[in-house]
Amino acid sequence: MYINKANFGLFCRWGQLAAMVVGLLLGMGTAGAESTPLTFFATDRILVLAPHPDDEVIACGGVIQEAVALHLPVRVAFLTYGDNNEWSFAVYRKHLVLEPSALRAMGEIRHGEAVAAAQVLGLTSNDVVFLGYPDFGTLHIWREHWGDRPPFLSMLTRSRSVPYPDALRVGAPYKGEEVIQDLKTVLRQFRPTKVFVSHAADHNPDHQALYLFTRVALWDLAKEMTPDVMPYLVHYPAWPEPRGANPALSNSPPLTLAAARWQSWELASPRVIVKMNALQKHQTQFAYASRYLESFVRRNELFSDYAMPRESPATGMATQTEAVIAEPAKPQELTDEERAAFIGIERYRLYVSGDSLVTEIVFSRPMGREVGVTIDLMGYRADRPFGDMPKISVRVGATHLEVFERGKEMELTTVSVKRSMKELQVSVPLDVLGRPERVFAGAHSHLGMVPMA
Repeated sequence: MYINKANFGLFCRWGQLAAMVVGLLLGMGTAGAESTPLTFFATDRILVLAPHPDDEVIACGGVIQEAVALHLPVRVAFLTYGDNNEWSFAVYRKHLVLEPSALRAMGEIRHGEAVAAAQVLGLTSNDVVFLGYPDFGTLHIWREHWGDRPPFLSMLTRSRSVPYPDALRVGAPYKGEEVIQDLKTVLRQFRPTKVFVSHAADHNPDHQALYLFTRVALWDLAKEMTPDVMPYLVHYPAWPEPRGANPALSNSPPLTLAAARWQSWELASPRVIVKMNALQKHQTQFAYASRYLESFVRRNELFSDYAMPRESPATGMATQTEAVIAEPAKPQELTDEERAAFIGIERYRLYVSGDSLVTEIVFSRPMGREVGVTIDLMGYRADRPFGDMPKISVRVGATHLEVFERGKEMELTTVSVKRSMKELQVSVPLDVLGRPERVFAGAHSHLGMVPMA
């Protein structure tokens, strides 16, 4: 778990984007808000993928205890060392921690906390593995750092490669293909039947990135394994409620995600206590945000993914998928003037028309001249490395249009745009996207540099 209060407003809208990304990619579920019980089998092998140390306990502390009690193999893999949370480190150290070497040392402390928490849950140090990618940087890697682009530079540790000697692959460059390679190594070595991973609707960028990277890794390994994917939610506005320690309560899905298919794991009272004890082993985070963390120590744990849409025999892609956003929430970080100008995305539709992929967006009200929209499209093919596939970003304003491929500007003739006061349609040729079989897609509106939905 990681919250950077100073930067939250800069990335929280991508959380809504990620929810739409997967809603469009995989198709929104249609089941009601009621959850069904999660079931374990004697043949299960449980892999928990966590963006940061403490996410494994927050989301799966009860699941891990049950797997241990059933003598099922369990592995926990951490995407990062959680080394970018300078505010929690300041509380822990009682002074600001800003030197790169000191930040890396804090990453090792969080590594030790994760091992201690795993032992409380019944695991050993051999059951945990760390990949060591940059905390608060993995979504940047996902969007831009592939192929011939340079490795991402970590904001605080100033590293461009995995610096930790106890990581899975020390020295791995901070690039997208490297993340996928390491996830595939973990998957192949452990061969899970159930993969618990952060949810794409989460508002933390590392949580979103881990889901997206995991999807690519699993698609690449589809002929070798097809585990159940069980995403969990941690960062979401006004959820869970009420905040604080309420161990007798159960969590329900957020209302805005109630249409998805949810499964619930129920924790007996002794396991709720063990989960709390394990969470407290993450001392750097518990001292900083105990009330928030305690909100997840309840009688159940929730998991949800999206249903796969039917595919077109001609293109191999879903012919049409749609995400409907009910009552776009106004970000709390906006000023009064910005909130008055707020425009949300109410409906997002993606479909193939002729030889192009078309994105249609309906806004909550007419767009002003100051409002812009960014649409991101990334294709996937099983016969081509994902790192080699185009990754297109289309930025549309009242008087301008820009098209980028992994941060490099492209010719405007690659897309066509139709715009009215409340609607926007962007068409991108399938050839420009690399003739994909699947597409990651999403959009967000912004007022100047302030993201809105």
